[in-house]
Amino acid sequence: MSDTLTHFSDDGRARMVDVSAKTITQRTAIASGVIRMQPATLERIRAGKIAKGNVLTVADVAAVMAAKRTADLIPMCHSLPLTGVEIAFTDITEPDEQGCLGLSVSATVKCTGQTGVEMEALCAASTALLTVYDMCKAMDRGMRIVNIQLEEKQGGKSGHWQRGAA
Repeated sequence: MSDTLTHFSDDGRARMVDVSAKTITQRTAIASGVIRMQPATLERIRAGKIAKGNVLTVADVAAVMAAKRTADLIPMCHSLPLTGVEIAFTDITEPDEQGCLGLSVSATVKCTGQTGVEMEALCAASTALLTVYDMCKAMDRGMRIVNIQLEEKQGGKSGHWQRGAA
């Protein structure tokens, strides 16, 4: 792991990293996150009984849109020609200490390029969860978004990294 902050110039100014000399490789990143909610909220999502519409379909589309627009949100990110974005939701049926259930999201983003897609995957996961919150807040304002994190990345000079791997 490098201790060099690549997004700062020698004189300390913020900059977009020049990736023109980097090798073009297949790159993949997977990010995840969780939204905790009251059991009745999850039940209504699954039953399709949220007044604003199909929550997971809208959250899926929002996540794809966020991945594609990451460079518009994060100032030093490169615009990347994404080759794939896949979003998956999983129910969390084990109550937490507050009795809340929830949804876990996994966002997988791919491109063939000179820089990675970690930020795109993190933006996709975050936006999916924010969309669930937005669509369900009328019935459950106490929802909590937690544990947004990079799970895995592949490609580029640094190769393969996976959370929890030795």
